[in-house]
Amino acid sequence: MRSWLRFAVAGVLIVALLAPHVALAQSPDPGRTAERIRAALFQAQMQMHTDPTGARARMEEAHDAYRLLAPTIAAYAPAADARARTGFSDAKQALTIGDMPVFADARARIWTAVLAAGYDIVVGSLRAGDADTARQWLTVREFRHATRFSRPNADAARAVYDAATQTIPIADAIPAVQSDLLDTYQARLNEALQTLIAADQQDFAIRRAEAAALAEGYFTLLAPAYAEQRGDAAANTAYAAFERLRQAALAGVNLTIPLEAVQQTLRGFRAAPLSPAEQKRRTGQMLRFLHLVPVEYERGVRNGQVTTELEIREAITFHAGAFAAFTDLRDLLEQRDAALTERVAGQFDTLGAMLAGAGNRSAVADPTAVKRATTDLLSNLTTLLPREWQKQDSSADFDVIRAALDQMEQAVRAGEYELAESARLEAYAIMEIGPEAKLIAFAPQYKPLIEGYFWYGQGDRKGLAHLIERRAPPAEIAATRIALDQALAEAEQTLAGKNAPGAIAANAAVIVFREGLEAVLILASLMGSLKIGAQRRFRIPLWIGTALAFVATVVTWVLAQEALMAMARFGETLEAIVSLIAIAVLLLITNWFFHDVYWKDWMANFHQQKKRILSGQAGQWLGLMTLGFASIYREGFETVLFLQALTLEGSVTVVSAGVAIGLIATLLVGLAVFVMQAKLPHKKMLIVTGVLIGAVLLQMVGKTVNVTQVIGWLPIHPIRWLELPYWAGFWFGLYPTWEGIGLQAAAAIFVIGSYYLAEYMQRRERRMKQAASTAAHPVREV
Repeated sequence: MRSWLRFAVAGVLIVALLAPHVALAQSPDPGRTAERIRAALFQAQMQMHTDPTGARARMEEAHDAYRLLAPTIAAYAPAADARARTGFSDAKQALTIGDMPVFADARARIWTAVLAAGYDIVVGSLRAGDADTARQWLTVREFRHATRFSRPNADAARAVYDAATQTIPIADAIPAVQSDLLDTYQARLNEALQTLIAADQQDFAIRRAEAAALAEGYFTLLAPAYAEQRGDAAANTAYAAFERLRQAALAGVNLTIPLEAVQQTLRGFRAAPLSPAEQKRRTGQMLRFLHLVPVEYERGVRNGQVTTELEIREAITFHAGAFAAFTDLRDLLEQRDAALTERVAGQFDTLGAMLAGAGNRSAVADPTAVKRATTDLLSNLTTLLPREWQKQDSSADFDVIRAALDQMEQAVRAGEYELAESARLEAYAIMEIGPEAKLIAFAPQYKPLIEGYFWYGQGDRKGLAHLIERRAPPAEIAATRIALDQALAEAEQTLAGKNAPGAIAANAAVIVFREGLEAVLILASLMGSLKIGAQRRFRIPLWIGTALAFVATVVTWVLAQEALMAMARFGETLEAIVSLIAIAVLLLITNWFFHDVYWKDWMANFHQQKKRILSGQAGQWLGLMTLGFASIYREGFETVLFLQALTLEGSVTVVSAGVAIGLIATLLVGLAVFVMQAKLPHKKMLIVTGVLIGAVLLQMVGKTVNVTQVIGWLPIHPIRWLELPYWAGFWFGLYPTWEGIGLQAAAAIFVIGSYYLAEYMQRRERRMKQAASTAAHPVREV
């Protein structure tokens, strides 16, 4: 018994003695531990004067937490470990004497040392093939602050996760991690320098010391990339410049010279070179935002006075977004043309000064001067930027859409609903000329959803146009905005993938064939009955209208390259107007078709009909030309919009190949349809063409109803129990709304009723003729 007791006591003692070491041996959660260090140091700084004892306790808590991470940090990042230990020593000394600026300086150095250690451990463990360790330590990081023009990047987390799950090779994850983290810390470095400038102007000693130390710490993290690009000597010079800036900020002396030295060392430096996709995205942001600057400014100024302050703030914000994108691209542009890049930078400054003058009311520039300055800047950028960068990018479009929607919400909160509607239209115009067309080609299921949120909505969720029109409260508009943002994010993610040239050509062929097939059906149905006697001449105005529509489509394509943004603002409205004209003329032609074809015996009354036709030829020719033009141009206009999206995804050659395939297929179908109709017997030909007219009319009615609902000309009452696939609307104009189905049914009743009415009138006319003939020539009894 005593032996057993001795063993038990010995076991308890061993466990008690080893417990601390076991705890230390276990790997703590690096992200949570790092956050404990930062929080404890911040609390210590806050309690320095009010509760010195509590401040010392928080200081020890931070140091103890660091000791849990120190073994791993020392193994992977000894330089970062040395900086952190020096920082703790300086912080404790500052805590003893109550020097808050020195403590803030030390606190910033500790934190950036921990961040640098996290970066080194992630990259080092990946190089060693240890993705699990990299995944644990990636949580020791910061993110870029989310703004209207930049969003937090998750490429590093995605790459490490894919490496840990063996989705991608570990070697492929390293560049993604480096690009993400270095880009983040360079953005943080720039923010720290801006904070330093502001703190120095306001003479905030503690914030100034902390900002300068953060800037130095972030640069230390970026220094290996700096040395790799510019050499060790330049890196040592930059180190010294940041050290002088930190010491000057801590001493409270003038920062002009050391700050200029730091800014000079950073000029043209980018730690993580932009990928080709990011270069294109930044360019798209810059050009889009610059185009919006004079538009917003002109709305806010009248007769030399600022009339709408919100518009001026938006112009300033868009300029800031464009300049931020230019800053990201500047080092690359300087390699292309340093002199022109410097001139562009000066133009950005000049435009910014003009906007700032209007913002603070010191000097309100004329809108024409702002527009001229912006035009000159854009002209130089067009020369400076590589042509490949200037191709429209959907990611940049989505960024600008979000910025315009931010402006909309800001206007709503200020009670400026007219400005809110203008911003909504601005966002929708950008959606029309870029992402929406690509969605139609590559992810059509998102188009009706996004359009509904932009306009009048579907079901219970009301659209932004409806809410702004009835001046809904900001909370209700914000709810729809959240839903729209989610749909936009999903659409953006869907479009993020690259499409193979074959897929792009196939999409172009399908689009052209689909629109061309509809045009063929329209022409076939209208011309099929114009093959008899004097009717043949009425084919001519249809062909003239078709030719004019084809020419107009080509012109639209040319204009779309430069002016589609202006047209896109009215894209749905223009489509609705053209569609309504086509339907109106088609209804007249349908009525004329049945009554003039079925009522009359053309062969028996040839000379009488010829005389009547000649007397009314001008009006009928004009109507048929209008019908041919409106019906075909509607298809051409849609085709231009859709193909614009494909030219953004692939080369013009690839898209042209798809267009050629679609045109050939359309031509073959057209020949088959026309030849088939030519061989049909007269009566069957009339029946077939009548059916085709009715089908085209129903499809056109359905699509036009949908468009008019989108722009709010018609209400929307969905049929909740009826679910139709997207292709039903895309090909046949069938949408599950009472308005769409009801008006299609009315059109069908009109077409069918016209047929039976024509048959009835024809029989009645024959009976009347027979009765008249009998009356004129009575049968005599023998």
